[in-house]
Amino acid sequence: MQALPPISSWAPGTQRWLVALLFLMALAAAFWRAPQPEPAAFLAPPAPSEKTLPPIQQAEMLPGMGETAGTPSLTRLADGRLACAWRSSSEGKHEQTTIWFSTRESTGWSEPRPIANREYTAGAIFAHIQRIDSPIIHQHGDLLHLWYAATGVAGHAGQTIIHSLSNNGGLHWTTPARLQTSPFGNNGMLLRAPPIPLDDGGLALPLSQHLFSPHGEWLRLTANGQILEKARMPHDVPSSHPAALALDTNRAIALLQDGTAERLRAVSSDNGGRSWQAIDFPALPNPDSPVALVRLPSGRLLLAGNTAAGRGNLALWIGDANAREWRLARTIESAADGAADFSEPSLLAAPDGWIHLAYNWRRQGIRYMSFSEAWLDGGDQ
Repeated sequence: MQALPPISSWAPGTQRWLVALLFLMALAAAFWRAPQPEPAAFLAPPAPSEKTLPPIQQAEMLPGMGETAGTPSLTRLADGRLACAWRSSSEGKHEQTTIWFSTRESTGWSEPRPIANREYTAGAIFAHIQRIDSPIIHQHGDLLHLWYAATGVAGHAGQTIIHSLSNNGGLHWTTPARLQTSPFGNNGMLLRAPPIPLDDGGLALPLSQHLFSPHGEWLRLTANGQILEKARMPHDVPSSHPAALALDTNRAIALLQDGTAERLRAVSSDNGGRSWQAIDFPALPNPDSPVALVRLPSGRLLLAGNTAAGRGNLALWIGDANAREWRLARTIESAADGAADFSEPSLLAAPDGWIHLAYNWRRQGIRYMSFSEAWLDGGDQ
């Protein structure tokens, strides 16, 4: 066999490509050969509460900023206040997209403050960014996390996840940084659901990978957001936007969108999220739109999402503690006009028994609701 000529004799362009390829291969080997952390376990869910609130429900609009709004995210701050982050922009002007932050005070929602925008994000990560979207805020100990998506020139395939931290309740934030999910970056990654706390003090963040075939992914993070490991959420059909919830210290379930069949799919883990497998799940409708999942004070589960009628209908379903049986509990919004959009729900169950819901209202603003479990059970569905 004839030997290859020495690299020094190759064309300069070929040499550069080979050096770059060898560097990426070495980087990938180093990334995946990093020491594996100890197996994770989920933080034990709270015991069911016997305290009940009367059947109460109230609703209001968050203060408006911009001409369009969507993708709200709720969290409970370290001092007990409720906070919401969402995306807003001028109609058709993605370059003016801003992520806003507001807290619920005794007098109502505070005046929103911008906490991220396209221009600042592009400068921080040294990349061309067309728009930012889908913020997720989550209070974890003394740190308030903010994740959001930044989209480049290739649409979903060029979307990357950005992370920032605040240690004073959202007043000041660290410089945005890419969430490096692989040696080759994190292009094609989307997020829409909050993380799950782990018993070692870390977090587990569900994501979607859309670079090739859409599927769910699971990132195990340290308390300050550094990646320890990740796992794929496999399914027989393309599925995306997992909303996950721990059933006990070892088991978890994640619900994903199946845009082809317009229904929800499910995967589960019985080893703290290290591996996942597809499972049977009741044929709940989903018109390829995000859902939210939370545990109620009684130990049952609550799911928010759109019905088979489309994004003009937003509903709540109650499931048993193991997510096997579900029933429609309440229809939150229902509109006959095809342009109506009530989607992208965010759910939060507070220690005082209140359940909080925020969602996109006709793309014009963010509607906020709070209600009790007794109000859910009093539905006429």
